[in-house]
Amino acid sequence: MARIAGIDIPKNKRGVIALTYIFGIGSSRAVKVLAEAKVDESIKVQDWTDDQIAAIREQVGSFTIEGELRSEVQINIKRLMDIGCQRGIRHRLGLPLRGQRTKNNSRTRKGKRKTVANKKK
Repeated sequence: MARIAGIDIPKNKRGVIALTYIFGIGSSRAVKVLAEAKVDESIKVQDWTDDQIAAIREQVGSFTIEGELRSEVQINIKRLMDIGCQRGIRHRLGLPLRGQRTKNNSRTRKGKRKTVANKKK
């Protein structure tokens, strides 16, 4: 199992797929990293040599990834909440941010349904 940026990437997957296990590296960035490191993207991680792993580590190190990226995202969200803009308020209330309707859907953001009982007569 190769260890890149503090993450154990799976050895039985192709290089492009395995690199996406690192937070901040998607499929297109993984293709670019492997191309710049001169590693064939179709070979599996277990077939990488030590030189190839070192080249990939060097390419990945040039990006903001993992803990640093997570903290940057959290700081951006906190800034939105502090200035009280629309997106910040929606973050604070736990509602969808990008104009989705909330009457019928958005259960992943709002959480489990809270039943409101009828008034007793």
